Amino acid sequence: MSTPPRSERGAALRRGEVTPDPGPARRALPDWQGRLGRTLAESEPHWPAPPHPGEDAPNLVLIVLDDTGFAHLGCYGSTIDTRHLDALAGRGLRYTNFHVTPLCSPTRAALLTGRNHHEVGMRAVSNFDTGFPNMLGHISDHACTLAEVLHDAGWATFAVGKWHLAPIEQCSAAGPWDQWPCQRGFDRFYGFLEGETDQFNPQLVADNHPIEPPARPEDGYHLSEDLVDRAIGMIHDARSVRPDRPFFCYLAFGATHAPHQAPAAYLDRYRGAFDEGWDVMRERWFARQVEMGLLPPGTELAPRNPGVKAWVELDEDERRLALRLQEAFAAFLDHTDDQIGRLLADLEASGELDDTIVVVVSDNGASQEGGPFGVLHEMKFFNGILETPAEAVAHLDEIGGPHSHANYPWGWAQAGNTPFRWYKQDTHEGGVHVPFIVAGDRLVPPAARGGVRHQFQHVNDVAVTLYEVLGIEPPTERRGLPQMPLSGTSFAASFADPDAPSTKHVQYFEMAGKRGIWHEGWKAVCRHRQGDDYDTERWELYHVAVDPSECHDLADAEPERLEALIDLWWQEAEAHGVLPLDDRMIELFGVRFRERSPHPPDRHYVYRPPLSPMPGQAGAAIGGRGFDLLAAIERGPGDEGVLFATGTENAGLSLFVQGDRLVFDYNAFDDHTVIESTRPVPLGASVVGVEVRRDGRRGTARLLLDGEPDTAADLPLFMSTISSVGPSVGYDHGSAVSRRYTAPFPFTGALHRVDILLSPDRRPADAVTRATAEMRAEMSRQ
Repeated sequence: MSTPPRSERGAALRRGEVTPDPGPARRALPDWQGRLGRTLAESEPHWPAPPHPGEDAPNLVLIVLDDTGFAHLGCYGSTIDTRHLDALAGRGLRYTNFHVTPLCSPTRAALLTGRNHHEVGMRAVSNFDTGFPNMLGHISDHACTLAEVLHDAGWATFAVGKWHLAPIEQCSAAGPWDQWPCQRGFDRFYGFLEGETDQFNPQLVADNHPIEPPARPEDGYHLSEDLVDRAIGMIHDARSVRPDRPFFCYLAFGATHAPHQAPAAYLDRYRGAFDEGWDVMRERWFARQVEMGLLPPGTELAPRNPGVKAWVELDEDERRLALRLQEAFAAFLDHTDDQIGRLLADLEASGELDDTIVVVVSDNGASQEGGPFGVLHEMKFFNGILETPAEAVAHLDEIGGPHSHANYPWGWAQAGNTPFRWYKQDTHEGGVHVPFIVAGDRLVPPAARGGVRHQFQHVNDVAVTLYEVLGIEPPTERRGLPQMPLSGTSFAASFADPDAPSTKHVQYFEMAGKRGIWHEGWKAVCRHRQGDDYDTERWELYHVAVDPSECHDLADAEPERLEALIDLWWQEAEAHGVLPLDDRMIELFGVRFRERSPHPPDRHYVYRPPLSPMPGQAGAAIGGRGFDLLAAIERGPGDEGVLFATGTENAGLSLFVQGDRLVFDYNAFDDHTVIESTRPVPLGASVVGVEVRRDGRRGTARLLLDGEPDTAADLPLFMSTISSVGPSVGYDHGSAVSRRYTAPFPFTGALHRVDILLSPDRRPADAVTRATAEMRAEMSRQ
């Protein structure tokens, strides 16, 4: 063996003539300031202090309501019981001129980053990526979130409730997880990742994995209660072990987004409460707003929006349906308010409330997605189906409960947006002007509590204001990535001074081509319709400082001012990444078939159980398409259960074995087409399935037993958008799609795999035959 070369450095270290180089240790731990020697006796340890914001740093609770209009809270004019939020406003401040984007994901992105939504990649909801920088489907990694900044500064951080800031096709148990809450600054997460969920049977995630709800509706379960239970638990976990460490809790309710669902006791509380109709309620709520000093003197109540009838012109069925839908909404909001009250009471009982900043905001105005009459099943809106009141009134008693997916009509939505025009998705005030409450003994001086503030502010100002209040300088670089500048401005001065000038001087708005710009009390706005020419469509002009309800269009009277504002909009659009203008929306919810994605280009999906439930956009894209669904099974006598299901009891489809027969239930908004095989499902190994074909708005379904066709039936309505709850394999996750069983009804035999082959016109003629042969060969090997 050769002798290694002599190391002069090593020899000197052995003799103690030199001290060890601390470089490697400092590269691993840059803040380490100890001394390295040859031995422990010659060395000095050092423990770098972890980040800590200081002993007097406050807690932060940021509550986001969903689709809650400017007038919906009692302290903003309504007669709905929101006593806990009203009391919070009494301890803090109400802002009367607070603005957001017209849609949920963009507002949340701006709220959590302090930047405009387009520049961080969220021009619309996170359900799609258009291939342009303004629509990534997630917040850019170059825009750190409030949670990331506070986490790095030493706060414990929790997110509870709705996320809707990650690409939905990445929200399955397969990930990737880099845009989930725990990878964007939150230590813990409990809630749902999509834009909505069933409040009685939600599709839930804990931290980075899907879970089943802890109870069922028949046990008294409701998601809003569960969310607050979890938030309280996370706070107690953190503060019990580390009472020195402040927390940031981001609590984003599903309420009051559809489906409007509440416990029966709350539904009963509002029976008859709105019988006078939306015109009377709008007038009453408007009068309360004026009395509370929430509006400038001389503000007018906007006229009814086009498509909203006078209440007295509605027929009996229209009124009955509209009332029951509004009662469900009010019950949902009241119930949510009680859960907020439980959280605040717990903070007070534990001595935390005095040291906690509480912020409450809605993500946009009240929703127009219920259409002119309202709907029992909101997904009908996304299928282009207008449900008539005459059809719906047969199901009045289901509204608000587990067997409904209800949303109210335009008339009640505009009442929620009193005194404004239009709705969520619009850049007029009804879509972007919302309630905003801030409270905290450290922020609001005693003399100011219960007051109102009229400064124009935008949701991108919130994080900037909190950074100032907390004494934090957000990073210009984080984890090697340069961070884009903040867009918002701080309004902290207004906490103590009602006359503090607004720090905001200009703010653009844009949503699917609808545009608007506010500048020093004036607003130009364009209600774009899809396909219209951006250059020739009409803009409106309002002096919103004195006409916040946009009743008096001054476009013809002041054309030069209007032209200047339109030019300013284009300037701001370029500066903040708005372009290109893109008026696509619903059509973008369709998947992109491609390599290295959940949606293979050959449109052939293969699922091998056991596996977790999937979001709709991560599962096989069967909505609106013909498909073949095949299941490779082995069964003994009596084995039965669900092979594949997607959706809920309100809409979906399920293939299952029951009573030795193969059954397919196509539940088109509670209109069930059920087909059952004439032959028994074979014992032992077999491949069974269903062949579904589309023919315009209708379709057909035919059962398959070992490759042989069996029973068939027509489908009177072929669903393009099925449900916000996605598929499960081997059982029925959530509420039962079919009335023939009780969920989850797991398959008791062996389910080896499920194949779904889409679009028969786009695949080889023998694709199903080859898939069946492959499944049989695989089972024979097992």
